[in-house]
Amino acid sequence: MEQPGDPNGSEQYSHSFFGHPRGLATLFLTELWERFSYYGMRAILVLFMVDAINRGGLGLDDTTATAIYGLYTMFVYLLALPGGWLADKFLGLRNAIWYGGIIITAGHFSMAIPGNITFYLGLVLIVIGTGLLKPNISSIVGALYGEDEQARRDAGFSIFYMGINIGAFIAPLVTGYLGEGISWHYGFGAAGVGMLLGLIQYKLTEKYLGTIGLEPEEAEDPAQQQRLFQRIKKGLWVTGALLAALFASISFGWISIDPVAIADASGIIIFFLVIAYFVYVYIAENLNEDEKKKIGVIAALFIFSAIFWSGFEQAGSSLNLFAERYTDREIFGWLMPASWLQSVNPIFIITLAPVFGWLWVWLAKKNMEPSTPVKFALGLIFLGLGFLVMMFASFYVVGGNQVLPTWLIMTYLLHTTGELCLSPVGLSAVTKLAPKKLVGQMMGIWFMSIAFGNLIAGRIAGQFNDEAIQADPNLLPDLFWLIVMTTVGGGLLLLFFSKPIRKLMGNIH
Repeated sequence: MEQPGDPNGSEQYSHSFFGHPRGLATLFLTELWERFSYYGMRAILVLFMVDAINRGGLGLDDTTATAIYGLYTMFVYLLALPGGWLADKFLGLRNAIWYGGIIITAGHFSMAIPGNITFYLGLVLIVIGTGLLKPNISSIVGALYGEDEQARRDAGFSIFYMGINIGAFIAPLVTGYLGEGISWHYGFGAAGVGMLLGLIQYKLTEKYLGTIGLEPEEAEDPAQQQRLFQRIKKGLWVTGALLAALFASISFGWISIDPVAIADASGIIIFFLVIAYFVYVYIAENLNEDEKKKIGVIAALFIFSAIFWSGFEQAGSSLNLFAERYTDREIFGWLMPASWLQSVNPIFIITLAPVFGWLWVWLAKKNMEPSTPVKFALGLIFLGLGFLVMMFASFYVVGGNQVLPTWLIMTYLLHTTGELCLSPVGLSAVTKLAPKKLVGQMMGIWFMSIAFGNLIAGRIAGQFNDEAIQADPNLLPDLFWLIVMTTVGGGLLLLFFSKPIRKLMGNIH
């Protein structure tokens, strides 16, 4: 029976998933398994790269490994922009998800095969596949609901978000056990199995999505579009092969290009591209004064967002290395995998997200809800407090001791609190502040801030060098203190300017 608000009059409303269109379950499980594969691989990536060759790792030094990690996580977010464009112009949302999932699966299975070339090829494939899948699956979630179903749409996204974090919670437990306990390549293979399961259920239950996303939204001449798409597809495969060959050549020492130098150059390029883009928008987009002010707010939030993610994304790099090297993980004679601590953040997200959702509504009813800049500031301050905990933990490490996992758990609790103050608020703020004709581009800028932050995170983690720490015991607490000063200082600065920024936002809270 067709329900009110069904945009397509099709089967996605004929079954219910917790009172929502049945198609939401299809997307929920696809995203759960995709995040399982991503976070499962991410949990063991740096640990594998720095592990000794005779133990199955790559034997890279910390600086090189974390630079590669930063580049990888940066490109995951950057390729979401062309991935969305390809779906709109050529593939359609549904095909983009399907092809993206296939490429991701191939990437993980490539990494499951021992060898430098297969490892770097796998990274490139995962980046390309995630760029196709990640932005477009969220678009279909929104399209499941009619224009008059805003409340149901918001609730649907909340359920979808739970799928993300369930996958992120389970993944390190599986891949960490296999990777650290048996073979790194078993862990990478398990991530591929997860994505494969997601693809199977996606194809089996795709009918519940009705006609949503079957065709490109902006296709004009199908024959011309198809020819152009074929050329783009070939170009993507050639580019991927060249990137994999480049990474492999670096690893084998055939060429002297330094991943650290590439990471630094990438950061500079992104920084100047963003500046050039904002200048272009101000000059060429014929914005009125109110729109210019709001674009200025987005530019300011870009900076603080990048600062936040440069600290938050230490979880997969420096904090992961801290868990492996300096944390007492022995439980009744059994050594817990270091990567298992990567499951702490999603557990806190699952438990605290409803609390924060209720808190903002409760404060709004009492006219006490913090403004967007204040929430951003709180996010940065909580992040900094998490690193303050790590600074105190590092004092014990300097004394030659291992610390309990509770130090990292407390850090992840504070980081999760910061994430809930900043991440969903930032996404919402960009959609409200951007002029309608620039919403898509401004969302792209938001993702670039995350990409930029991920790259910086990898470079900061490069300072987390075991030999350097042995030579200079103060290096570890000094490193964490620098992050505390940067993040808390940024939060306090934003708090100080919150009222002027709030005025620039106009009627947007």
